[in-house]
Amino acid sequence: MSGTLNKVMLIGHLGDDVKMHYFDGGGAIGRFPLATNESYVNKTSGERITNTEWHNIVVRNKAAEVCEKYLSKGDKIYIEGRIKNRKWTGEDGNDRYSTEINVNEFTFLSTKKEAEQGPPTPPLKTTSTEETPPTTDDSPF
Repeated sequence: MSGTLNKVMLIGHLGDDVKMHYFDGGGAIGRFPLATNESYVNKTSGERITNTEWHNIVVRNKAAEVCEKYLSKGDKIYIEGRIKNRKWTGEDGNDRYSTEINVNEFTFLSTKKEAEQGPPTPPLKTTSTEETPPTTDDSPF
């Protein structure tokens, strides 16, 4: 083990529908904003305060296609992934930076489409195949 860890776990609501981009080689990438909330009571005023953090979520290939098919703005999702910082040059020539969460696993917690269809179904859990280590059949267990 290298002694470091880059792991993020979030539960939040989609701030917009999944935006897809398809590549010539057959790959795909989906992006969407995810809102997480922190609530507390101000001790001096007794007022309930809610702070919202926005996260840029990136899902790849088949996992992205599943998200596009089943998720829409407002849906609740659990994700696990890694923090990734990107740097690029904007049209004005200035350097731009963004922090993204590259998703490895996700579970749908609630979807609008699910609510329209009737009785709730169990949460759908998906693991991204890009980050899954290969399994071996010669394990003694």
